[in-house]
Amino acid sequence: MTEQNPNQNKKCGYVAVVGRPNVGKSTLLNHLLEQKICITSRKPQTTRHQQLGIKTAGANQIIFVDTPGIHQAGKKFLNRYMNQEARSALHDVDVIVFVIEAMKWTEEDALVASLLEQVESPVILALNKIDRQKNKQALLPFISSLEKKVRFNELVPLSALTNDNLATLENIICQYLPYSEHIFSEDEITDRSVRFMCAEIIREKIIRQLGEELPYELTVEIEKFDQNDKLVTIDALILVDRDSQKQIVIGEQGKRLKSIGSQAREDIEQLLQQKVMLKTWVKVKSGWADSERALKSFNQFKAPGFSE
Repeated sequence: MTEQNPNQNKKCGYVAVVGRPNVGKSTLLNHLLEQKICITSRKPQTTRHQQLGIKTAGANQIIFVDTPGIHQAGKKFLNRYMNQEARSALHDVDVIVFVIEAMKWTEEDALVASLLEQVESPVILALNKIDRQKNKQALLPFISSLEKKVRFNELVPLSALTNDNLATLENIICQYLPYSEHIFSEDEITDRSVRFMCAEIIREKIIRQLGEELPYELTVEIEKFDQNDKLVTIDALILVDRDSQKQIVIGEQGKRLKSIGSQAREDIEQLLQQKVMLKTWVKVKSGWADSERALKSFNQFKAPGFSE
């Protein structure tokens, strides 16, 4: 009698979600997971770090790797750091989902495509934001042109915002996953710690409220995180580069900072399913965005038991 392979029905693998900035990668991942783990905004380069999103459905476990948008690197270390984070995700993964925008191809899309020529993993081209296209027939010539621009194994037109065709994308991903035991337990959805998630929620609210008023070179540190059965107490420090930026974040008579804190607290309470007391401060730390040591320290909030 032949011994049954325990892995023959289970599939598990890493799937890198890559693309240029502001193309909808984080929104796509949140909708695939049916839970928000990645912050989103209309501002490019909102995502800074690799973050795992874990979806276990029956015999399949997909470990998504959300990455910063690959872009033409600027002078600051922050830009180079984000590109390095995204490029490193292309290696040692089982599948790559390359997200582009329907009817739009840019130099940064071409940059991502050139990087994909250097890897062997199968590529699924996700044509996002098709909900904006009233004439779907107009997509056909654009799709045909992509065959000359990028290497891909599968193409899926979809809308992350409206959930259109996401089930198809997930089914295709699962076809390419290797047979393997699951790496994470069924109830795990990310490798990031709660502290990291809280800091990112606060940063999202800042970016959304300030828009173009403030460069993206700001960050949030959680200085205190105390949790008991009744209350979670969080002290958060917002770091900016200049005094003028500090005043923008605080706003007139502190109204903007209060609004940011209020919105963030609501989302954190939803995340933790607990009442939260959130206190925020703003501090000037000149040159932090060009500091390799500082940026690496901000990337330390992995969940217990997870290593790089």
